Amino acid sequence: MRASALSKGRPAWIARTIARRLTAALIGLVVASLLVYVAIPVDESIVSSTDGGFLDMHVHTAGVGAGGSGAFINREMRESLRFPIYLGAFGVSEEELHGEGDDVVIEKISAHVAASRRVDKAVVLALDGVIDAEGKLDREATQLYVPNDFVARETRRYENLCFGASVNPYRPDSLRELHDVKAQGALLIKWIPNIMHIDPADEAITPFYRELVALDLPLLSHAGHESSFATARNEYGDPRRLALPLSLGVTVIAAHIGTTGTNEGEGNFERILPMFDRYPNLHADISSLTQVNRLGFLKQALAVPGLDERLVYGTDWPLQFFPLVSPHYHLDHIDLSAAKAIAAIDNRWDRDVALKEALGTPRHVFAKSAELLDVSRCNAGKEAGEDAASE
Repeated sequence: MRASALSKGRPAWIARTIARRLTAALIGLVVASLLVYVAIPVDESIVSSTDGGFLDMHVHTAGVGAGGSGAFINREMRESLRFPIYLGAFGVSEEELHGEGDDVVIEKISAHVAASRRVDKAVVLALDGVIDAEGKLDREATQLYVPNDFVARETRRYENLCFGASVNPYRPDSLRELHDVKAQGALLIKWIPNIMHIDPADEAITPFYRELVALDLPLLSHAGHESSFATARNEYGDPRRLALPLSLGVTVIAAHIGTTGTNEGEGNFERILPMFDRYPNLHADISSLTQVNRLGFLKQALAVPGLDERLVYGTDWPLQFFPLVSPHYHLDHIDLSAAKAIAAIDNRWDRDVALKEALGTPRHVFAKSAELLDVSRCNAGKEAGEDAASE
């Protein structure tokens, strides 16, 4: 009986022994890998680089209405898992917002930019909401709302921040709003059609496009699928829908070069590429192109002949945090020494620039944001605000 019991227990004992040895081997491998990683020298040229003076033209802010900002996040978004993650990315807590006001986010953005050796200024973006059939803001359908007046007022307080406006063309007063934000120093108009429920191909908004041309206001429009929000109408992110404003002469900056999702069975990145030959007024930003869901797209874009001349620099702040972004995700294109050096950079803007440089982004892409947007408008907006305050 005893021999029989031992024989029955032997397979389990063997399995436990194998599991222990495999675990020990795995731990040994991890420890050895860490020791090798620690021993790898840091690429000092990456750490010490101070080439900069760049403008980040794609920076988000948000708020809960604290301090009279007028901003809000709807219930669906606040109840999603994204909400606490995004607050952490902004470097604030909900308690801090209610205690100090939504302007604390913009204050923190300015402080981070000031600490950067590579980026001198950032365009902070307002975000309009969904407009219903009666021409009113639909607060239930609007997941994130950041008013123009709030962003214009707060960015005016900081020399290193500029104002990026957002106007839904379905507002009855949208043309007047364009004139107002231009007077406030807006450098561009920002859309996320997928969540603002804007069809860029809708001919009914042609007068809005013509006014953008008249006012020389570029349109920064999200291109591709949108996964940062609870819901999205991703058909509106089809880059081909941007053909209408482009044909009317609007300077369009397609955010992220359409590097997510498909339409009509074709990848949005592939759908946008032929449009650069057709429309000389089409540009694209390289924001978010180092994220884990867009791996390889920056290298693909830079390999397209001539496309780098149409690319501008942006980050899509605050979406530069681990595990969404890491230089170690790009070891098929950069060596471990470079990845280690980039990961050690404390400032998120400096880290973003360094990673994109390591992936081959030429300097003129970083410099072009300020050229395309005419950063002098930023200072004009501040002067106008100071004059209004003194009257």
